[in-house]
Amino acid sequence: MLCVNQTKTDPYFNIASEEFLLKNFDEDIIMLYINEPSVIVGKHQNTLAEINYKLAKQKEVSIIRRLSGGGAVYHDLGNLNFTFIKNGTPGKLVDFKGYTQPIVDALNEIGVNAEFGGHNSLLVGEKKFSGNAEHIFKNRVMHHGTILFSTNLETLAEVLYVSSTRFNDNAVKSVRAKTTNLNSHLPSDFSISKLKQFLFNRLSESTTNARVYKFTDADTSSIMNLVENKYLTWDWNFGYSPSYTFSRSFSVSDKQANIEVTVEKGRIMGIIIKGNEGNDPSATIIAQALKGVKHNDFEVQQVINKLPISDELKQKLVEYLF
Repeated sequence: MLCVNQTKTDPYFNIASEEFLLKNFDEDIIMLYINEPSVIVGKHQNTLAEINYKLAKQKEVSIIRRLSGGGAVYHDLGNLNFTFIKNGTPGKLVDFKGYTQPIVDALNEIGVNAEFGGHNSLLVGEKKFSGNAEHIFKNRVMHHGTILFSTNLETLAEVLYVSSTRFNDNAVKSVRAKTTNLNSHLPSDFSISKLKQFLFNRLSESTTNARVYKFTDADTSSIMNLVENKYLTWDWNFGYSPSYTFSRSFSVSDKQANIEVTVEKGRIMGIIIKGNEGNDPSATIIAQALKGVKHNDFEVQQVINKLPISDELKQKLVEYLF
């Protein structure tokens, strides 16, 4: 069993590390890490439907798609992440309760009345402090989860909120739950670094042939290559989303308008703009210009800025297309 006590807080590097360890090692692995502010969306989710995109950008929250399914989660320096990677028999690899039991046992040891709950979560009382997800690769499973310790729950709620009526898709939807931080259930001198070291020690001690593993220069180079070619790319984090339609209403010169956008493989494939006083000729110009463009705020704005339409309409489109 390899035990990785990761010290980097770069979310792109850490999420890429999980894939690297899963696909390039034969041993069972445990890894603990903490990320800087980031939203980690499930593999099969529509990223824009799971987050408040504008607020995330404003707060400089990184947005990353992970390998595993399930819902979106928020990470910051008050959140501890754990990863188990193990070999097993195909068809018998998924075991949410089994993989989280060592975490539950360790937390109960220090006075946290933790238990496994619905939607593959860990609870204290009736509140969630840990979300979990899994991914199967050949005969290996990666199980990873969060532990809210002193996370900014206000930012979590704001960044993970988006109107459910804006998007129509078949993507996996996140299940929202009441959350709590574990620091309110522990002595005041119990820091997240102390919890991280405690869990690392307990998890290491509970396995046979455990040895501490640190990434080599070659490992780091491979992980960074994965970061640059996958986890930092718009195509993975946004473009991989299932097809969806997106609708918004706004006003231009006191006239109401409704815009509906169809997106496939991350690209705008159709736009319908309707007003309460009939169709505007600008609608055809906009639809033709944006067809095939990535549903990416920078690229969309570049196209819109060149269109022969009013500055007010340009501003509204940039504002309401995301």
